Amino acid sequence: MPGSLKKVIVPLSETNIPRPDVSIEMRTMEVALPEETTTSPEQTRPVEASVVRKYLLSRGNSAIADKSFKALMAICAASIFGIVVLIASELVISSQLSWHKFGLEFFYKLNVDPDTHLPTFWDPVAGTFYALPFLYGTLVSSLVALVIAVPLAVGSAIFLTEMCPKLLRGPLAFVTELLAAIPSVVYGLWAVFVLVPLLREHINPVLMSIFNSEIAVKTLGWTGLVGETGLFGGVNYGLGMLAAGVILAVMILPIISSLTREVMSAVPHSQREAALALGATRWEMIRMGVLRNARIGIVGSIILGLGRALGETMAVAMVIGNRPEISKSLLSLGHSMSAVIANEFSEASDNLYLSALIEIGLALFVVTIIVNALARFLVWMVTRGVPARVN
Repeated sequence: MPGSLKKVIVPLSETNIPRPDVSIEMRTMEVALPEETTTSPEQTRPVEASVVRKYLLSRGNSAIADKSFKALMAICAASIFGIVVLIASELVISSQLSWHKFGLEFFYKLNVDPDTHLPTFWDPVAGTFYALPFLYGTLVSSLVALVIAVPLAVGSAIFLTEMCPKLLRGPLAFVTELLAAIPSVVYGLWAVFVLVPLLREHINPVLMSIFNSEIAVKTLGWTGLVGETGLFGGVNYGLGMLAAGVILAVMILPIISSLTREVMSAVPHSQREAALALGATRWEMIRMGVLRNARIGIVGSIILGLGRALGETMAVAMVIGNRPEISKSLLSLGHSMSAVIANEFSEASDNLYLSALIEIGLALFVVTIIVNALARFLVWMVTRGVPARVN
């Protein structure tokens, strides 16, 4: 048929298409298996727990014990504040009679004897109780102690911190702090048998000759600090304000010195190195790099020493003279708040007398707390965040 397709058969030659070798190489990995080991009965025995672990495992849940311990520690901390509150409340309650009769005049008023025209501050027989001479004696003796103790304490602290050889630093610091461990009654006995005769026979006559000389009276007589009515006028007893101030200076010296050393040690060494790098001498480095940065803490240590001096009792009572008078002379006899309480508390014959003594104790308690709190705050401002160092 025209236009139809024809079937044509053509023989083709055989072609071989190469195939890639897809054989996979099998690799074997050798694994080292542990050899069989023989274990002895001693090695298979379990390790016994220690005594501490047995206790920890046997006690069970520790939540109750932890809470109990925390509560106990909180009670111990709160008991300190509780004791202070109890002391203050007892002093306030026991001094109510004196407060109602004298008020604030108890601390600044005085009576004048109509016969002798002399001021009368403390007369238990007549029922006159005013604490002004005790306040005056406490403040004057404490200020004298600071005038004597502060230069010695700061000087010794500078030497031990900046100049002392390392081998001598520890022993000297120990000897200085050893003074704080001596009981006050021992200081009082030493003052009675050693200090008072020394003042009466050697030191007081020299001071009287200097301050009562004609030249001193002509040049400084207008100040009222020289002459027979000046700081070193009157009768030379040996006892008095000066003796009390000297013995207090010896007692507060280790407190001021140790705290000053701690504050100076807290100053970074970079301050010292920077001052020396700028060409400063050793004294200039100490003055500008150390003392300037530690001045707040040094003031705090001085105030803390003042707090110790205000509350000292036995040593002061043995050398101050125990006379309730106010005199400008440091050689005159005087009295202090702590000394009058120690000397007359057992002799208080009526309620008003006892209440007046307790009111003096309340005033001393408040002043001491304020002074010590201020001192601790000033020291903390310098040493916060710095670990304490012994040497």
